Amino acid sequence: MGNIFAVPVWTGLALVAVVIGASGCQQHKEDANARFQAIYTTEWKWRQEQFPDGEDSQKPIADHLPKMDPASQDARLKYWEDVMSKLEAIPRAELSPEQQINYDIYRPQIQVLITNQRYRDFEMPANADTTFWTDLGYTARRPFRTLQDYKNWLAQMKDIPRYYHEQMDEMRAGLKRGFTPPKVTMEGRDASITAVTDAKPEDSLFYTPFKDMPGITSADQAELRAQAVSTIRDVVQPVYVELLKFVRTEYVPGCRTTLAAKDLPDGANFYKAKILEFTTLNMDPAEIHSLGESEVERLHNEMVAVMKETGFKGDFPAFLKFLRADPQFYAKSADELLMRASWIAKKFDSKASRFFGYLPRARFAIVPVPDDLAPFYTAGRGGPGVYLVNTYNLPSRPLYNLTALTLHESAPGHAFQMPVAMEHTNQPEFRQHTYISAFGEGWALYCEQLGVEMSMYETPYDRFGMLGYQIWRAARLVVDTGVHSQGWTRERAIAYLHDYTALPEHEIETEVDRYIAWPGQALSYYLGEREILADRAKAEKALGANFNIRAFNDTVLELGSVPLPVLRARIDKFIAEGGKGPYPDME
Repeated sequence: MGNIFAVPVWTGLALVAVVIGASGCQQHKEDANARFQAIYTTEWKWRQEQFPDGEDSQKPIADHLPKMDPASQDARLKYWEDVMSKLEAIPRAELSPEQQINYDIYRPQIQVLITNQRYRDFEMPANADTTFWTDLGYTARRPFRTLQDYKNWLAQMKDIPRYYHEQMDEMRAGLKRGFTPPKVTMEGRDASITAVTDAKPEDSLFYTPFKDMPGITSADQAELRAQAVSTIRDVVQPVYVELLKFVRTEYVPGCRTTLAAKDLPDGANFYKAKILEFTTLNMDPAEIHSLGESEVERLHNEMVAVMKETGFKGDFPAFLKFLRADPQFYAKSADELLMRASWIAKKFDSKASRFFGYLPRARFAIVPVPDDLAPFYTAGRGGPGVYLVNTYNLPSRPLYNLTALTLHESAPGHAFQMPVAMEHTNQPEFRQHTYISAFGEGWALYCEQLGVEMSMYETPYDRFGMLGYQIWRAARLVVDTGVHSQGWTRERAIAYLHDYTALPEHEIETEVDRYIAWPGQALSYYLGEREILADRAKAEKALGANFNIRAFNDTVLELGSVPLPVLRARIDKFIAEGGKGPYPDME
């Protein structure tokens, strides 16, 4: 710096200006970074206080449930709108490169939260797939580690009457303006309520944590179990009796008879908002529908080719009939289905290090879907610590689908991807613990196809099952948009899946009801996978022999759960850096 003054004055002044300019730019970045970090840190803490507990096994067991009353809902909207105003006041260009990525992930999160509050999504807290009362079961099945966890769970159960009454009041508000799920999708869903009202307290799902209490003294176990029985009997079950009456005599009879999201208040815009929420893309329903039809045709031709590999002599409909009926493709017992799923998961373990440099520390259990959910639940569902396998109605759980299902729901799918995100503690919590459907479901569907490279599919039937799962997700593009923007009937949607997929009849009906009741969510799978495959193809073409599958997979997972445009930008950077992954020493 001393040499500045040894050169002509004009040069020295110019250099001083450059130095000052660079210093000022750096100061702007630091100020912008600090402001942005303060916004998301404060908001995330507030968000966790608003919604304690839930499925996140990293949270402590809460001693209360969320407030769902109108005043609390209005306050949430105002809070998030204020957060958005603060975000818009920060010039993105003044953020550091890492904080720009965080901004591109965080801002859409806040926009979705605002949009959902404006559409008053909370007035429809129950549908064919998910309900507020069954969501409590996730907490009941979480691992309890301390004496305080059990005490908090007792306190949370005592808060159920207040919470359920507020939820029912919101549902009544939805009824008044026609904002409900379709009636046909809610019929029979009260079985998950009678599973509580008709059970002995000790057999209730709410008693689950008290069955096995490691690390708790015998005296405390006895006292806590006695309190649990009395709380379930005197507090929980009476409000479930109220809920059952409300659902049977007021809510379901008052639900709308139409199916389409476009028939809801401001329905066309509501459906577009759901497409953006679940896919993170601005796509028109007609564009999605057309893409789905072309992809179904392409995959159908691949399925026919694999059908011929099996030696089957009939046509495609006859092959589907054969698959749905032949006993060789179905487990004889629930234990057999669970054991086969477990064996597939262990087979992946032997191949994992060839496709991933970073392996999560977290393990997961393989357990049956609880009886109160199973009749209307999907074939399986995975997440941190668990892979749920539906053992209900075994003739509807074909074994030729099980490898693809297991790769999707367990590892390297959901029970792998989510823990990887949680273990990146150097990233903001809103990246560690938030799940974006387009990324998470897209990744899990990509894992099904990755199974071909991993030699996970041992027979043509297994590969047919994988293609069947691919075409099922492509068919969702057609069915979801068909129902919600083109006026398809439930029968037409069922017939479409029956003709083009190998799904059993029971699963087709439960899946169609799910798509009808949950607009847009079904679109996230195929569109998410399509983005990952396109990014990978671009990287393979650009890098040639330097492409490393472990580096690519690690780069995708290291992001956490992100909007698809953020993923695309990261892979462009991956290519520009010569295919270097986030963990070079592991590649």
